[in-house]
Amino acid sequence: MYNREYTPERITELKPNEIFVFGSNLAGAHGGGAARLAYNRFGAIMGQGVGLQGQSYAIPTMQGGVETIKPYVDEFIEFARQHPEYHFLVTQIGCGIAGFIPMEIAPLFEDALDVENIILPKAFVEVIAR
Repeated sequence: MYNREYTPERITELKPNEIFVFGSNLAGAHGGGAARLAYNRFGAIMGQGVGLQGQSYAIPTMQGGVETIKPYVDEFIEFARQHPEYHFLVTQIGCGIAGFIPMEIAPLFEDALDVENIILPKAFVEVIAR
């Protein structure tokens, strides 16, 4: 079960081994919300909507329903398992501009509970724990 800190509510800087995980769109148009922060501060690349870029990792959330997000979350979790040298700070992806709520997105991260280098938002952990 999850026995570590939660993603901070506001992230303004990262340690060298930390990665900011944010919700994006497939086109990589990082114009608002956490995507804009990732672009402005953490190395997200305009035009890249998926994966590691600088000190950020994009998970697309704007292309349809929750079922379209799951494969990208699964890919992220596997990536994190393969890169224990990083700590991944997951924001409440999909719960801003994309319009989802934690009850819809959090279950996608259930497999992340046992991945020590993935830090989840408290709201996600609370939903999964129910």
